[in-house]
Formats: sequence, structure tokens, C-alpha cells
Amino acid sequence: MRFNRIFTAAALAAMTTISAAAAQNAKYVFYFIGDGMGLGHIATTEAYNRSVPGNDKPILMLDFPTVSYATSHSASSDITDSAAGGTALATGHKTRNGMVGVDKDTVPVQSIAAELFQKGWGVGLVTTGSPDDATPAAFYAHQDNRGKSYEIGREAALSGYQFIAGSNWRGLKDKNGKPNDLQQLFASNDVTTVRGIDQLKGVTTERVVLLNTDTVRSLTVGYAVDSIPGVLNLVDMTKACLAHLQKTSPDRFFMMVENGDIDHSAHSNDGGSVVREVLRLQDAVQVAYDFYKQHPDETLIVITADHNTGGMALANQFLHYEANLKTLDHQRISKDMFSEWCIDLLKGKKKVSWDEMQKVLSDKFGYGKEVKLTDAQYNYIKDEFQKTFVKRQFKDHRTMYNVSNRFVEAVFDTFNDIAGIGFTAESHSGDFVPVFAIGVDAQRFNGIHDNTQLPRIIYNIATDESLK
Repeated sequence: MRFNRIFTAAALAAMTTISAAAAQNAKYVFYFIGDGMGLGHIATTEAYNRSVPGNDKPILMLDFPTVSYATSHSASSDITDSAAGGTALATGHKTRNGMVGVDKDTVPVQSIAAELFQKGWGVGLVTTGSPDDATPAAFYAHQDNRGKSYEIGREAALSGYQFIAGSNWRGLKDKNGKPNDLQQLFASNDVTTVRGIDQLKGVTTERVVLLNTDTVRSLTVGYAVDSIPGVLNLVDMTKACLAHLQKTSPDRFFMMVENGDIDHSAHSNDGGSVVREVLRLQDAVQVAYDFYKQHPDETLIVITADHNTGGMALANQFLHYEANLKTLDHQRISKDMFSEWCIDLLKGKKKVSWDEMQKVLSDKFGYGKEVKLTDAQYNYIKDEFQKTFVKRQFKDHRTMYNVSNRFVEAVFDTFNDIAGIGFTAESHSGDFVPVFAIGVDAQRFNGIHDNTQLPRIIYNIATDESLK
């Protein structure tokens, strides 16, 4: 009997080895990056999701079978920027803050996208930000300074990748504001550039760049909460990229999809926008998940972040052990757009009264109607209004991507307080980042990893080879 048990165990081990050796590699890889998305962002979004009547399902990523963590530090700091974080996730190499696609000694390193492309895979990159911004750039560029937008754009044109989507190229003009040859370089490399989803109809070239219809807003396609008519959104871009790769590279493709607006809104400490952007990332993941259900033995989906922005938490000193996330339903404008609107008001000749501003606050935030203010909160916002718009005693408050003033800060600080959301900073933090995975060999992402290990595991699952 003991011999039989040993034989059976040995036979099972052998069968397992044979099965593992014969296991099919992933043919379709989806790599989602929530820029700046920490555990607090996800926890707050999940709590908000539960507040929706009749919604008892967790957000999709929390339903994935593999949930783990990764480090986020760079080669130069315990707190990474997006360039170093993106490079780690793209290439499997640490680098110093501010550099993309090079190691800490500025030696160029290849991304998993470039390596797979050289093996005949289709490659698509999607971002809500500029396609030449730090995270997407790490998948094709090699620069010692993330600010070299023109040079990064040239590398995108020469990459050969089949699909790139984002808000707009930042390097289309020289330092004097005159157009350079970047757009012509794309055209000469058989890249069709279109603006807006509708223009994709009838495109026959293998290589496509999809940009926003609104060329003024070059940093981002626009926050979900703002509902800007005609601009691109992450879900449509993801669907368009998938459709294009299915047409040009039906046998094997790699997609990187980034929601950079999680990071942008977290830099502004705009809790309501953060939640909506995490939900928008979920909607994009749903596109990949629907594809996965049709190809479960051939697809790998990995979701992670390059770093945590803002140190967001479902907690603050105002509500203590309470939260009121339904408050977020009444926000109709992002902090960044509200700041721009207020700046335009201050630049104009027409003076705005407190009664007029109260109507705006009611329409955009529910103040005075659905969202009740204490006397102290009301007086705080009114006092800052008087200082800013009447006495003109305002001072610019600069965040990573925008400028506000004390009145705008008062409006949003109060809104976060009422909702029960807190932030520790307007910059990045050195926290671990979440990792979610489903599909081929997803269990290999279990445990705590250095962020440089994630692309190496993905590449090995796709090719059985090691990333250089």
C-alpha cells in the first residue's frame, strides 16, 4: 500500500511536470497601470461602489484570483516619480527619477513591448495622458530626461508599434512655439494620425496614432467627472486598440493601458475625481476581461500601479469613524477644471457676487441642497471667496499639474471632509502598490515582488524566456 502511494505520488508529480512543460504561453497580454493608484484609492472606490443601491459586487480587480503587492522605490529615491516607476514596470530595470527607458547609468534598456514586438507580436499603448509622458514613453523611448518630448516622440514614430493613443503629443512645437517635423516623421513611417474615435473609420494602415479632438488640453483627455463633449475616454481607446490589434496581429498581441488621470486628480487632492478615475480604469479592465472570457487559456491580465499619489485614505479628522461617500454623487466638476474657471473669472472684468457663486457651488457640488454645510464650513468658504474675488488677496497654490487658489482649496477641502476622504500629500509616496492578475500563470504574481519583477514574469509567461 505504501509503495502504491509513493508510486501514485511520483506519477502525479511527473504528470504535473509534463503538464507544466506543455502549458501554453500567453498569446494575449493586457498590462493595466493605474498611475498613482494606491491601496487607499482602491479601498475608497470600493467603499463608494458599495454605497450604490443594489450593487453588491466588488470592483472587478478585487475579484481577480491573484492579489498581491509590489515595491515602488527607484534607484535614486525611496519615492519614485512616474518615469522611474514606469521604466521599472516596462523594462524590469531600476533607474533614477526623471529618466525613461534607461538604467541608472543611462544605458538604454528594452521594454517588454519592444522585445515582444521584435518577436512578431502586435503592440498597442493607451493612455489618458500624453503618449510621450513618462509611463507610456518607458515602453518605447530611451532618454535621460522625461522632459525631452520631441526626442521621445521621434522614438514613438520609429517604434513600429501598431497602435498608440492618448491626449496629444507635447513635442509638436520647438522652444519658439513653431511646429517641427514630428508629425511629418509619423507620416513618413506610414503612421495614420487621427483625432477622435470617429476618424478611425476607414483607416487602412497597420500603424495608427489616436489623439484627442481637443488639442488645447494636451496633458489629459479630460476627467470622467467633467464629461467634456467629444473628447476621448479610456474605455473607447481601449476598445479601439483591441479591435485594431485583433485585425493586424490576431495571433499575438501586447497592450499597455494607463489611466494617468488617477495620478493627476490625486495630485490635486480631488477625491471625487480619483474615485471616478479608478472606476473608469475598471471599465477599461472590463473590456479586457470580456476578451479573456472568450480566450481564457491564452490571455493574461495584470493590473498594477507605478506609485501612490497623495496618500489617499478613507478617513479624516472631520468625520473620524464615519464616511459619507454618497456626497461624491453631487460633484459635477473636477478640481482642475474648477480652478481654471475661477482663474478665468479673476482675469475677466465682470465681478462675481457671493450669491452668484453660491448658485455655482450648489450646481457643481450640491452645497446648500443635498450637501449640508456646518456654519463653520459655510463661513470658511465664504471668507475665502471674499479674500479671493472681492479683496483680490489671493495667492496661487501650485500642484504638479495645475494652479488653484485658497478659495478653490477651501471648496474641495470641505468637500473631502464631508465625504470622509483624507490626503497626506500632493505628491507621491513610497508605499507598496497593488498587483492583480488573472489568466495564464496568474498565480506567479502571488507574494510581494519588486516592481522590476512584474515585466520579467509577464515576459516569461509569454515566451518562456528571460527578459534581458
